Amino acid sequence: MSTSLPLAGRRIAVTRAREQSSELAGKLAGLGAEVIELPLITISKEIDKHVLLDVLTELGSYDWIVFTSANGVRFFFEEFFRIYDDIRALGLLRFAAVGEGTARAIATHHLKIECQPKVATSVALADALIETGSLDSAKLLVIIGNLNRAELVTKLEAAEAIVDELQVYKTEAADLTHDLAAADFRARGADAILFGSSSAVQSFADQAPALKLAPAARRPLAGSIGIQTSETMVQVGMAIDFTAKTPGLDSLVEALVKKLSK
Repeated sequence: MSTSLPLAGRRIAVTRAREQSSELAGKLAGLGAEVIELPLITISKEIDKHVLLDVLTELGSYDWIVFTSANGVRFFFEEFFRIYDDIRALGLLRFAAVGEGTARAIATHHLKIECQPKVATSVALADALIETGSLDSAKLLVIIGNLNRAELVTKLEAAEAIVDELQVYKTEAADLTHDLAAADFRARGADAILFGSSSAVQSFADQAPALKLAPAARRPLAGSIGIQTSETMVQVGMAIDFTAKTPGLDSLVEALVKKLSK
């Protein structure tokens, strides 16, 4: 490994769900890092089939479909294509995405995103939709997970929109008590640990005994991907050593490199 790489010799812990960690791990490894995967959460499909059928048969009645995560995009379209074999069954729906990762997931289906806030938060997404001037009596479908905050829907309804929610996945804490990577983390620590969601932060705090570092282990700096993740870090009493300039993996990695280069 070239020692000229910016993260050469650095141990970096990532806390994304196992099925989502490969992209971030690849970016870090490409910069020379040794990556420790601590999948603090699991994400799985969870959909009420009756609600799903009602929504999919009434797609033509919606003005907007709003995605709050790339996971929502993935699980929604898995079900959509299970029932329909033509993207045109979406009709004239307009698409809104909370952030860049979600927008990229939508774009893989060759669909245009007509609303995306500059800051990837649910409040900013609601404000961006309201600013379109198209919500009075409009019907919106919001694709969510089990841990979505209510503020997005609350703001949209206050703007006179008619909002339906469709949960397509659930996020749960993963038990790392007997995980080999967690044992390595406890024994040796890391230079930094990266948090990409509030749920991962909460899981880390809840599993403190299973992740307690040995006396000689390296104490990692903690990095946050964005505002909501940082809020949760503060709530659980965790120090924030660096934050992505804009929510996203590339920005988080950039902030990490900058912090460790000092």
